[in-house]
Amino acid sequence: MTDAAALPGRPRGGILSGPATARAVNVLAPNASPMTLDGTNTWILAEPDSELAVVVDPGPLDDVHLRNVVATAEKAGKRVALTLLTHGHPDHAAGAGRFAELTGTKVRALDPALRLGDEGLAHGDVITVGGLELLVVPTPGHTADSLCFHLPADRAVLTGDTVLGRGTTVVAHPDGRLGDYLDSLRRLRSLSVDDGVQTVLPGHGPVLDDAQGVVEFYLAHRAHRLAQVETAVENGYRSPGEVVAHVYADVDRSLWPAAELSVRAQMDYLQEHGLI
Repeated sequence: MTDAAALPGRPRGGILSGPATARAVNVLAPNASPMTLDGTNTWILAEPDSELAVVVDPGPLDDVHLRNVVATAEKAGKRVALTLLTHGHPDHAAGAGRFAELTGTKVRALDPALRLGDEGLAHGDVITVGGLELLVVPTPGHTADSLCFHLPADRAVLTGDTVLGRGTTVVAHPDGRLGDYLDSLRRLRSLSVDDGVQTVLPGHGPVLDDAQGVVEFYLAHRAHRLAQVETAVENGYRSPGEVVAHVYADVDRSLWPAAELSVRAQMDYLQEHGLI
């Protein structure tokens, strides 16, 4: 058995649902799969002495889960006052409309198509609800509309699918772009180095207690994979499928379709920079 302290980001063990920081509680959605890991993490955020809460990523359209999120907030003496989305993938956002009906909240997102209400989200936005403060951090790359939310009071960042609690994420070509993703990882590294962020509250998988460590791991992993893809193309593996079979031979074949998206993004990046 591997010591969690030795893994990238120092993932916490134990049950995923429940309190993660002084202001963040996770309600795990029942949609586990090879792509979603244990399921989608739906985050309830609130100041300890406030009656108002913010929910980030209601998750899939699963009425039992959505009602469980509401019930968890109410059991803690909180009323959900706002819903936020890290990005529009269905495992994070498909339940947002129904959740808005259950809670009477607006839904704020970067993508106008996902919003319910007049307000969106943009770089520099500061969200305040019941004394809780969240800072919007644009992190495109996994998707064009990906955002993270910096929770300064807990020295934490909610990363959606930009950084996962276990493994690495997909650059979802063509919407996701590798250059953007690398810039986003550097932005998250700056949050850890310059702004004191220590804890990652991911969209899937366990909480991570070493934000800088996991971001450095992600950057090194991306550099390694990019070099492998470049070498594979130079050696005659021309199609994304051929590159996946060669470079990702150690990865479960059920994940190869997702890996192909990342390979396409990497090949685009290499072409844009004149490397292949």
